[in-house]
Amino acid sequence: MKKFLNRFFPIIPVLGILASLMFSHSCANTTTPPTGGPKDTIPPVITKIYPALNQVNVPTQKTKLEIVFDEYVKVKDPKSLFLSPPLEKSPKFKIKGKGVVVYFESDLDSNKTYTLDLTNAIADNNEGNMYPGFTLVFSTGSVIDTMMVTGLVQDCNSLKPLKGATVMLYKDHADSALFLKRPDAAVKTDEWGFFCLRNIQDTVYRMYAIIDDNNNNKYDPESEKVAFIDTLIRPTTVVVDSLPELQKYDMKDTVSCLARKTEFELNVFKEKPSKQMIVNKERVGDRTAYITFMAPYAQIDSIWVRGVAPENLITQFNIVKDSLEIWVNDPKPQPDTMFLNVKYMKTDTLGMLNPFTEEIKLLKPKKTTGKTSSRDMKKEDTLAVFTIEAKPETVEQYGFVMEFKYPLVESAFDSLVFKSVNPRQQESIGKYTVIQDSLNLRKYTVTPAEKLQPGYEYFLKVPHRKFKDINGFYNDSTEVKVSLPKDDKLSTMFLELSNVKNKYIVDLLNEKRDKVLRSYIVDSDQTLTFPYLKASKYSIRITEDLNRNGIVDTGILLEKKQPEKVRFYKLEDGTFLIDIPEMSEIEQALDVAEMFK
Repeated sequence: MKKFLNRFFPIIPVLGILASLMFSHSCANTTTPPTGGPKDTIPPVITKIYPALNQVNVPTQKTKLEIVFDEYVKVKDPKSLFLSPPLEKSPKFKIKGKGVVVYFESDLDSNKTYTLDLTNAIADNNEGNMYPGFTLVFSTGSVIDTMMVTGLVQDCNSLKPLKGATVMLYKDHADSALFLKRPDAAVKTDEWGFFCLRNIQDTVYRMYAIIDDNNNNKYDPESEKVAFIDTLIRPTTVVVDSLPELQKYDMKDTVSCLARKTEFELNVFKEKPSKQMIVNKERVGDRTAYITFMAPYAQIDSIWVRGVAPENLITQFNIVKDSLEIWVNDPKPQPDTMFLNVKYMKTDTLGMLNPFTEEIKLLKPKKTTGKTSSRDMKKEDTLAVFTIEAKPETVEQYGFVMEFKYPLVESAFDSLVFKSVNPRQQESIGKYTVIQDSLNLRKYTVTPAEKLQPGYEYFLKVPHRKFKDINGFYNDSTEVKVSLPKDDKLSTMFLELSNVKNKYIVDLLNEKRDKVLRSYIVDSDQTLTFPYLKASKYSIRITEDLNRNGIVDTGILLEKKQPEKVRFYKLEDGTFLIDIPEMSEIEQALDVAEMFK
């Protein structure tokens, strides 16, 4: 114990000297009112621990661990008192003088190595200075396990490190272990998403990470996120206290934190539910309703509405097939209760998919009572409602996007008028193409045939009564105007992609990596243009779309399916942010195959 204190706590005498100097100075100055002195910024220091580090044969019953500090402390975050392997209930504690006594509501297992991590748990009682961290290792048997593994836990889409994720090791390799059992070793990640599972047994494990919202050290797929390593793992590194991976660093010490070795990388994702059933339904209009399914890719054999001819029923799935929109293409008033029948594959009590026919009652939305005046009439009560979106920064890529509230039964897209006005106010009529969205039958993209020019104004006019929706209503006329951005301080980035061997989704993100600004889908070598960029920092995210469905697919734990791979373009200095100044043209070359090898 004396050797331990001499090694880890040399600052104690220094603090004693400083304290005596401060005390003597305040006593000598008897004519000046006390000011309280400088603010205490020094965190607590351990002066005594029980059991001693690496002590063996610790009792399994009524076990108590005591950590004594050089000043009065408090437990700021009880959840950070983390025992590995975890028990059914979290550790309990009480304050005893200048120490913290940790105890457990159940017995420890025999012949097992335990670690108690105090990181982010303890602060001094007055100024709240956090104790940087300490791991107490002890064994209820005659030996201390000496192996360790390290790694990184991050979000599968943003690749941002995740703090507070629980990394778990299981000697039971069955798929059910994660759902039913507590792990054989566990640890929480720090602010950098880094973890070190220390003093573990030299054997073969399965490795997982979860966002353990209810702190029960088990995976709850309905509400929690998960990550896993595809193969069994076996630790290869022996615990040596001097290893950087075992040190407790200030999380603001970027150099030291990034220098730690990581052996495994876990990408956390939210699973789509596997149990299939209809979970929600609503009639949102006289002729409109929707139903949602618990799991994606619902398998529907047939769908019908009582009293409605099959040819008058319009349905549309969303891209992952877990939500279905339904419209009745009949302008006559519909009954107050609509009976919708769906024959689909539903999960039974044994967890198997079997054909099932479900009848759903859809009640007409309630309207306020009383007479309706002309002032109470809404636009959608008499017109085919639609919107047109055209943004200056993206109109060249995305065109004019028209979206109707209800499906059309009559359309005349050739009646649209696209015109341009040059800086001398000369008008000209232009050509365009119209494409219906493959995933939204109410959405259309109008793309000008000509290249848009800076300084020009562009107009898209929709004439009166050229489109009719399922309600029997015609559209009102409207016109939208758009111009390319005129700010001469804007910049352009050209991204040259090479070795494109699969289908990829390329996104330009903002500095925080939480918003997609532009997006492309590519399957061949090409140069992408990102114009009209403000001076800022940006990230480029590339997702490998192996099933070529145009969306980022999540993982499936029981099928050992990882989420689709995501990579961020990394600069030569190791950062992920491209700094784009004003009034510049930036060229970036990117070898896609190299990123995903």
